[in-house]
Amino acid sequence: MSGGKETPRQKMVGLMYLVLLALLAMNVSKAVLDAFVAIEKNIQVGAITQFERGNSSWKDLVEAAQDKTNPQKVEKVKYYLTIIDKINKIAGERIEEIDLLKVDLLAKCGEDVKTVKLDGPENVVWIPYSKSEPLKPGVYNLMAIQAKDQYDVPMHEVIGQDLEPVTGSGKALFENYNKYRGEICDLVGTYGPPGGKSFKFKSIPINTFASNEELEKQVDKMMASNKQVNMLDDGEVIKQIYMALSKNEFADMEEEKHLHWIARTFDHSPIVAAIASLTALQQEILAARATAITHIKSRVSTGEYSFNKIMPLAFGPGIANSGDEVEVNVMMAAFDSDNQPMVTGPGSITIADGKGVLKVKVSGGAEMVLNGTVAVKKKSGEIKKENWTHTIKIMKPQGTVSLPEMNVLYRGYKNIVQGVASGYDQTILAGNGVTLSKTATGYIGSPGAGRECSITVSGKNSVTNKTVSLGQFKFRVSNLPPPAVYLGTIGTGSSVGKSAIASMTKLFAKYPPEIPLSADFSVASWEISVAGAPRPASGSGPGLSPEAMGLLKQAKPGAKINISAKYKGMGYAGNMASIITVQ
Repeated sequence: MSGGKETPRQKMVGLMYLVLLALLAMNVSKAVLDAFVAIEKNIQVGAITQFERGNSSWKDLVEAAQDKTNPQKVEKVKYYLTIIDKINKIAGERIEEIDLLKVDLLAKCGEDVKTVKLDGPENVVWIPYSKSEPLKPGVYNLMAIQAKDQYDVPMHEVIGQDLEPVTGSGKALFENYNKYRGEICDLVGTYGPPGGKSFKFKSIPINTFASNEELEKQVDKMMASNKQVNMLDDGEVIKQIYMALSKNEFADMEEEKHLHWIARTFDHSPIVAAIASLTALQQEILAARATAITHIKSRVSTGEYSFNKIMPLAFGPGIANSGDEVEVNVMMAAFDSDNQPMVTGPGSITIADGKGVLKVKVSGGAEMVLNGTVAVKKKSGEIKKENWTHTIKIMKPQGTVSLPEMNVLYRGYKNIVQGVASGYDQTILAGNGVTLSKTATGYIGSPGAGRECSITVSGKNSVTNKTVSLGQFKFRVSNLPPPAVYLGTIGTGSSVGKSAIASMTKLFAKYPPEIPLSADFSVASWEISVAGAPRPASGSGPGLSPEAMGLLKQAKPGAKINISAKYKGMGYAGNMASIITVQ
C-alpha cells in the first residue's frame, strides 16, 4: 500500500486484506487459548483422580485399624497412619498454596472469584478450595474468563518485574515444591513399626541436570549414599517419586540464558496457560501422595485374605545327576507378616516369613512321603485349610577318591586330585599331610615332608546344608623322579643315523613316555663327548654350541655319544645322562 500511486478501489482492497489478516490472527489466538482451557480441564480431572486414588488406599488402612481380630496388625496400621497423616499435611499445604495463588491471579486479572456456581457457564469458580478438604483442589471454569490472553498479571505476580532473579510468588512456590519432594521421600523411606526393623532415608536437593538420564544417575547415587534405606522394598518407589517431582531449576530458553524454571514457565504466559501450569503442579503433588500412601499400605494388608509381603519361590528336585532333565517351578508367594500360616506335619516345625519349615530325619527304603496341613486365617476369623504332600527320594551315600595320573603323590608337583561323593550334590576333600587347593575341575594336592598323607572325602547336600564324612584314603609320598636328557627328539639308548644326529641343535629335559606326568624342566648345563674325539664340548642352557655341533658331525658309525647334563624345574635340581649310538 505504499511506494506507488493507488486508486481508491485498490486502497479499499488493501484495507480489507489487513482486516482479514487481523481476524485470522484473532481466530488463531482464540483457538490456542481455548486449547489451554481444554488442557487445564483434563489436568483438573487427573488431579481429582490422584486425590481419590490416595484417599482410597488411606481409607483401606483406616478400616483395617478397626479390625479387632489382630491387635498386632492394628498397632502396625495405626503407626503407618501417623506417617500418612504427615504426608497429607504437607501435601495439603502445597495444594492450598497453589489454589490461593490461582484465585489471586484471577482476581487481579479482574475476574469474579466471589460468585460460586457449580457448572455455571458464566462463572469462573465452580468449586472453591476449602480447608475442610485441604487435599482437594478447587475447580475453575477457565472458559468463563473474560481476558484469557492476559499475561501481564501472571508474569509480574509469579515471576516479578524481571525474568532474573525471580522475586514474585513463584520463588516460594518453587522452593516449597522442592521441599515437598524431599519431605515425602523421607517419610516413605523412614519408618520403624512396632516389632519391626527400622529404616531411614534422607534426600538431598537435585535441581540441576541436563537430561532424565543424568537425573537418574544422580538419584541412584543419592540412593546408594543412604545406607539405612530399605532398597529392596522402597528403593524403586522413592526413586520414582523423587524423579517425578524434579525440575531443572536453570536452563536456556531461546535468546535468554540460564533462566529459572518459574521464568521459563510463566514468561508471557496467558492467564489460562498459567492456571493450567499451576493445576499440573497440583496433579504432580497428589500423584506423589497417592503413590506414597499406596506403597505404605502394601506394608500391611487389607481384603479377605491379608497379604503385605511378597517373595520369589522356586522349588524342584534338590539333587540331580549330570545329564538329567529337571523341572523347576517358579512363582511369587504372598504372605502377611502379621498373620503367619498354621502348619502341621512330621518332625519339628518353625514358622516365619509366611512359611513353615519342617525338619525331619530321612529313613526308609527308596523314598519317604511327608504330608500335613497348612492353614491361614481370614480377616473374618475363618480358617482356610489345605492338605500338602512332599516326596523325598532316598539315596545311599558313598564316597570314592581317584587319582587318574598315578597312585602316589609327588612332592614339588601339582598332583591332580578328583573326588566323588555319590548321593550328594557337593563333594568336599580335606587333606592331612597334604595341602589341597580347589580348582574348576577338582583339587591340586601338594604333599609335605612326610612319607604318607591322607585325604578325607565328604558329601554335602546343598538343600539341607548338611555335610557327612564318607571315608579317609591314604597315599604314599615320594620325591618327583628326575627327567631324562634328550638330544632333540633322541632319547638315551637310541641307535640313530649320523645325519639325524648332526641335525639336532638343542637338549631337552623331560619325562619319557612311560612316566605319565606333566612336569616342566629345563637344561641348566651340559657336557657332550664322542668316542674317538680328542676332547668333550660343554655349555649352559639348552642350545648346543658350534663346537658341540661340530663334534657330533665328526662321530663315526658305531661310536657312542655320551651326554651328561644338569636340570632345573619342578621338584629338585639334579643330574641326568644319556648314551646314543651312531649307526
